[in-house]
Amino acid sequence: MIHLTRLNGERFVMNADKIRVVESTPDTLVSCDGGDKVMVRESLQEVMRRAIDYARIIRRPITD
Repeated sequence: MIHLTRLNGERFVMNADKIRVVESTPDTLVSCDGGDKVMVRESLQEVMRRAIDYARIIRRPITD
């Protein structure tokens, strides 16, 4: 899950695994698997960074 901010300043959490497409239109538009679309304040690069960081944490091997 990643934290994002709607254009109105409302913070929310999105399941990064459900992100299908991120576009800069010039606002950042995040499209999900289910067809939902959300405009966010974060840049395209920032959404990508957060999604990649999330994936690295989730897929990290469990060690003793």
